[in-house]
Amino acid sequence: MSEDKPDREIDCIGLYCPEPVFRTRQELDEMAPGEILSVEADDPAAEEDIKRLTKNLGHELVNFRKESNRLYFLIKKVE
Repeated sequence: MSEDKPDREIDCIGLYCPEPVFRTRQELDEMAPGEILSVEADDPAAEEDIKRLTKNLGHELVNFRKESNRLYFLIKKVE
């Protein structure tokens, strides 16, 4: 379970494209390999955008869930 505990968290509620992706990328760039980032967003475009960003950067999407209009991502930095 410790793998799913985030080392960092960012709240992108109320922010719209491209801000959630920009902030996620910025945070991932500052993290060490193996760290977990939690991202919470409510922009519908963020689902596909953040998934694509994670894949393109070669990181691991540990968990994703959607509750109502909220999106929750757990991303593990790989390198």
